[in-house]
Amino acid sequence: MASLIEDYALLSDMQTGPLVSRRGSVDWLCVPRFDSPAVFGALLGTAKDGRWLLAPAATVEHDGTELPEQSWQENCRVGERFYAENTFVLQTVWITDAGSVRVTDFMPLTEDLSLVRRVEGLTGEVEMFQEVRMRFDYGQLMPWVSQFESAEDPVTENPGATEVIALAGPDAMVLRGEPIPAFIRDQEGPRHAGRFTVAAGQTRDFVLTYFPSHRTPPAPMDVGEQLRETKQLWRDWDQQWSVENPRELDHHVRRSLLVIRSLMHQQTGGLAGSASAALPEKIGGDRNWDARFTWVRDATFALEVMLNHGHDREALQLRNWLLRCLAGDPEALQSVYGLAGERATSEHSLDLPGYERSRPVRVGNGASRAHQSDTVGHVLVAFEKLRRRGLEEDRLSWPLQKALLGHVLKHYEDADQSLWEMRGDPQFYTHSRVMMWAALQSGVDAVKIHGLDGDLQLWETHRDQLALEIWTSGYDPAQGSFVQHYGSTHVDASLLLLPTVGFVAWDDPRMVRTAARIAQELSDDDGLLRRYRNVHLPPDSPPEDFESQVGQDGFAGEDAGHLSVTLWLVVNLAHSGEVERAREVLEAVLKRGNDLGLLAAAYDGDPDSGGRMLGNLPQVLPHLSLIQAIDAIHHVTAGSAHTGLLDDPDNDPRPDQPDQTHESGAVALPAMQEALRQAGNAALRESDGDTAYGR
Repeated sequence: MASLIEDYALLSDMQTGPLVSRRGSVDWLCVPRFDSPAVFGALLGTAKDGRWLLAPAATVEHDGTELPEQSWQENCRVGERFYAENTFVLQTVWITDAGSVRVTDFMPLTEDLSLVRRVEGLTGEVEMFQEVRMRFDYGQLMPWVSQFESAEDPVTENPGATEVIALAGPDAMVLRGEPIPAFIRDQEGPRHAGRFTVAAGQTRDFVLTYFPSHRTPPAPMDVGEQLRETKQLWRDWDQQWSVENPRELDHHVRRSLLVIRSLMHQQTGGLAGSASAALPEKIGGDRNWDARFTWVRDATFALEVMLNHGHDREALQLRNWLLRCLAGDPEALQSVYGLAGERATSEHSLDLPGYERSRPVRVGNGASRAHQSDTVGHVLVAFEKLRRRGLEEDRLSWPLQKALLGHVLKHYEDADQSLWEMRGDPQFYTHSRVMMWAALQSGVDAVKIHGLDGDLQLWETHRDQLALEIWTSGYDPAQGSFVQHYGSTHVDASLLLLPTVGFVAWDDPRMVRTAARIAQELSDDDGLLRRYRNVHLPPDSPPEDFESQVGQDGFAGEDAGHLSVTLWLVVNLAHSGEVERAREVLEAVLKRGNDLGLLAAAYDGDPDSGGRMLGNLPQVLPHLSLIQAIDAIHHVTAGSAHTGLLDDPDNDPRPDQPDQTHESGAVALPAMQEALRQAGNAALRESDGDTAYGR
């Protein structure tokens, strides 16, 4: 059985992201990419679906069956678990009656894909247990496993180490270490398992390396050297964000920046929404999504976050990823793509038990087929921000943006499925319409401010028509707030984003009332926000009477409390002057992180009384939103609050009167302007692979 979601730690080499549990089991590893099939799939099934367990022998029975934690924690426990400072090098200290050991888990930042597990004896002598079960294609494919003695070292003349090689179709893995666990075949299925002891001062290294099966295995590595280099590379990247006056919550910002970088694919620049797939947003429920793809929205949010925190190179990678993905027929526009821009993300179910029996176990994501009108707005607002930062358009980017504006106009009268990818009937969602307005506003600014060519009159006309429409149909004077979609009297959390594009001011009474309604009507029993009310109950109706009713998202039951939208409320509270309340909500979210600072998509219950994480881990959107929330509180308390995503108080396009137009002035940020101007045009033509580690 898999561990609690909050008990998992992420490792990363910016190609893939294994998850290792507190009790020492790597239960999830996809090769060779984040979105590839898993070779360790116990997270969504059982040990038989693949895992790598490395822990003191006191935690297992003689045959290797894991014991319940309560049966061994008196004489064996995890003393501490942490990442080496500002890295993804995980260190776990086990303390037993016989002694203590430190297990260091990491992935070297090299072209080869390797998972390294080092065991160091600290005190006494500890017996360790190791079990490796390799199962390709989500546990469905048993590999052919062979054991070899590698060649003698020609310099030292030492005998070669034992290697275990597993082959399955195009994929192969090689396991090296001393001692190699014995091959066992019994009712549990074929696996390698064994025990060994580590005394104080001793070190045992084990390395599992992926390679294409038509090639020879990569050469063995010097683990000590790779450990030092990996730590230094992560720290060098982290230090690119320097803060002259350290802030109270900067350590949360740093860890979240590291999580975002860890989920950006080294070669393509695509940002995985999560390292995991099909972890349920409700135990036993069916909202079990595969988040290992790149959402355009997430990429634009990450672009801004990276720019604001000194990581210009990563911002350019994201820009270039957007250009490559969106190039082509605008009619083929999607809201989500594969990590290299693949359009095929077809969704299907696996024949796996599911995390705590939560099925279906979905891989792939059908959201790529959903019509989401907000997508173009996210892209064009991000590119307008880049222009204001001094990045010049090239021969691809502006023509592509004009084509996307044409797409907006072509689908001007089409309903969509919202930011939340509703699987019910399409509607005219207010947030989607505002993002269409923002797309047109960005086009107008490109012409008026930056002197680019375009049909200014056409874009201004439709922009103003949209503003009139939104204020007429997307705002309900009787409720005193914006509404979820035209014809509705309800709210959803996407409305919290309206001020970020300048459609309405943060402190406008209409926006303040909207945020207050969202906080009141969408809060769960533990203070987190749902994204929307799925089933609108008649007054005084018992909720249990409607648990099986299919709601607006196409599923039964209510949405879970989501960390990302709760953090959007923090941003709104801060900018509307309720800073103390913003801090309270922020602290409630921080309590929902695990001991390593990782955030999942959702959370159930009060963390002070036994709540638990839900959904995929780590989810990139809560980490992006956490950075935005902390920055918002800092900007407000430092007296530098801004009106929206464009960070330009002189540019106020808010259409208080539906036909109002505006003049706006450009803003220059010299600290990164010259670097972006020099790198922008060349970056699209060069390989992104060389930029992964900030070299």
